Amino acid sequence: MSGIDYSVWDHIEVSDDEDDTHPNIDTPSLFRWRHQARVERMEEFQKKGDELDKGLAECKRKLADAQKKTKELANSATDDAKAELSKAQAEEKKLKKEEREWEKKIEEHRREEKKMPWNVDTLSKEGFSKSIVNVKPDPSEETEEEKEQKHKTFVDKYEKEIKHFGMLRRWDDSQKYLSDNPHLVCEETANYLVIMCIDLEVEEKHALMEQVAHQTIVMQFILELAKSLKVDPRGCFRQFFTKIKTADQQYQDAFNDELESFKERVRGRAKIRIEKAMKEYEEEERQKRLGPGGLDPVDVYESLPAEMQKCFDEKDIQMLQDVISKMDPTEAKAHMKRCIDSGLWVPNSKVDDGDDKEEDATYEEVKHEMEENKKE
Repeated sequence: MSGIDYSVWDHIEVSDDEDDTHPNIDTPSLFRWRHQARVERMEEFQKKGDELDKGLAECKRKLADAQKKTKELANSATDDAKAELSKAQAEEKKLKKEEREWEKKIEEHRREEKKMPWNVDTLSKEGFSKSIVNVKPDPSEETEEEKEQKHKTFVDKYEKEIKHFGMLRRWDDSQKYLSDNPHLVCEETANYLVIMCIDLEVEEKHALMEQVAHQTIVMQFILELAKSLKVDPRGCFRQFFTKIKTADQQYQDAFNDELESFKERVRGRAKIRIEKAMKEYEEEERQKRLGPGGLDPVDVYESLPAEMQKCFDEKDIQMLQDVISKMDPTEAKAHMKRCIDSGLWVPNSKVDDGDDKEEDATYEEVKHEMEENKKE
């Protein structure tokens, strides 16, 4: 394999194909590399190249006409022809200059094209998959249940090894570990590392998250390289390490850009998970607070008039009696009914002669209880 030109792998971009992301991962967008934006940039670049080619072709056509005209005038002996000849020669000179400018623009465009990152939309898929490296056969279509079971089985068996790989720091250590454990070079490892990154970020272990994120992108680069070239990833991970260890600054920058982008998405997913957990916790706490009538005491308290809120704040029964005695009986009865249903007010006795009678009795019951407390 020493004859392979690895330069075709310069600046390979990670795939944006979210359909291949395992369903156990929190969001399929974790490996979305803004495919639409990339396609649009490629189309715009191609359009610019086409326009340059058209411009050069049009300039060459005009130059050919001008040269033909100059030749005809030079062979003519008429006075008019001599007068027109200088103009034709000036036009020919101008068009030759324009031709050089068009050619210069096209050459610059081609240099830019060579510097563009390779990706699954542009990478040649021929040659490598014939005889140099074994072709990875297309797997049969798997159901979501089968994918989940495959992921679970793999993780149950190799979780310890995956975590160990996630904690490695040096290129040589990673390569050697994968050489000793080639079964780890697969989607299941990448998927587990993604989840591991999010878990670490949620636990606020930021430095560890960044370390595992680095290894996640290493694995993803290997997988996307194999996918683009239609080879088994176990057969090309060594080439990846050979390239990354001797890469120029531009290639390293491309890798680091993908790494930073991934870490930002991990932070975003962790934030969403934390917010979701907080909402679930708040809902659980709210359910615990619910009174005998199924109302939340916090919500009921906030809906009370300020005068009644003050009574509960100061736990002053006499003040509460004075407040409700000044209120409209219907309004006071409604407020006290909600206080009892939420547990803000716990009466000494219950009236069990039906829901309507219980509601009607609430106001009188509270007044009676307050009178008794006052006597005491």
